[in-house]
Amino acid sequence: MKQKLELYFHIPFCERKCLYCDFLSAPATEQTKEQYMEALLTELVGSAKQYKEMVVETVFFGGGTPSTVDAKYIKEICLAIREHFFVSEDAEITIEINPGTVNRDKLKEYRSAGINRLSIGLQSALDEELKRLGRIHTWAEFLETYNTARELGFDNINVDLMSALPGQSAEDYERSLQKVLALTPSPEHISAYSLILEEGTPFYRMHKAGEISFPTEEEDRAMYHLTKEVLAEAGYQRYEISNYALPGKECRHNSGYWRRVNYVGYGIGAASLVQGQRFQNTEELGSYISNPLGEKQVIEQLTEEDCMEEFMFLGLRMITGISTGEFEQIFEIPVEEVFGEVIEKNIRDGLLERFWVEGEERIRLTETGLNVSNYVMAQFLLD
Repeated sequence: MKQKLELYFHIPFCERKCLYCDFLSAPATEQTKEQYMEALLTELVGSAKQYKEMVVETVFFGGGTPSTVDAKYIKEICLAIREHFFVSEDAEITIEINPGTVNRDKLKEYRSAGINRLSIGLQSALDEELKRLGRIHTWAEFLETYNTARELGFDNINVDLMSALPGQSAEDYERSLQKVLALTPSPEHISAYSLILEEGTPFYRMHKAGEISFPTEEEDRAMYHLTKEVLAEAGYQRYEISNYALPGKECRHNSGYWRRVNYVGYGIGAASLVQGQRFQNTEELGSYISNPLGEKQVIEQLTEEDCMEEFMFLGLRMITGISTGEFEQIFEIPVEEVFGEVIEKNIRDGLLERFWVEGEERIRLTETGLNVSNYVMAQFLLD
């Protein structure tokens, strides 16, 4: 049986940097975009032989904003994937898009290329908040994008939302949530994150200078609980700390990442994990364009202990937690022999719990544990 493989394509371009963004992305000329997309295709085709024994289950175009480049380049890559890789018939193929960077023709091209899932960066349904974030679009432009995608047959759409924005109240945030839920039909998936103040961003500098203020930790926590309650009431199942889906519509690509499925990243700064080895591309745009098949930066050959740690702290992000049987099958040792003390301590503290599904024992974070997930997961780092 072929091993599963996920492909990720980093497209580092955007119309304008948002004030909170610390991603590897920036505006660029059309010529630079063209050169980069050609390099991306070269890297993809040049590496394909290494993965001929694997089956591609998911493809994800992320960024930046992939929808800022001409759709013909996305289509070329989709065709090359099918030509050079073994692709599952029901592969999930996602592209991140931003309102203001797509139109009907571009969305049609995506459909014809075989893309079957859209992830739309909304962040807020309130125009005053969008302006404050430095977004290039309005709620009306989001609606136009969303409705056009539905008309063209896209039936698997994620909407990104952010909370704890500058000057935002819980009431403001709930208005955003309710406006998204009122869409017809509702999105199949909602990713809901708290804004994190990242060093080096304009927001960070503005906050340091006292020019803007953010919700308190208590207000942030209130919005976090509001997300869970409102989305649960609307029929969404929380399957990961920040991700909610209608039944059967979980993001397979991200779920594979949390379950440590092999993945290969293409483009600048893109990381990969294949057969226990983690490697990464250069973050220098000019170097990548001139030599897309250049030597990878090998971050590390993961030890068995590294793999055990990742199995636990990535798996515990999932609401279904980890399978003790799967751990023993992979590592040929019971999980209790490696992490027994940590597990029992956190069970006593009410942060972890054991449960059974169809006779299979699993361990997951409790509701309280989810609130302090970073604290719990840090305990699974082996000395």
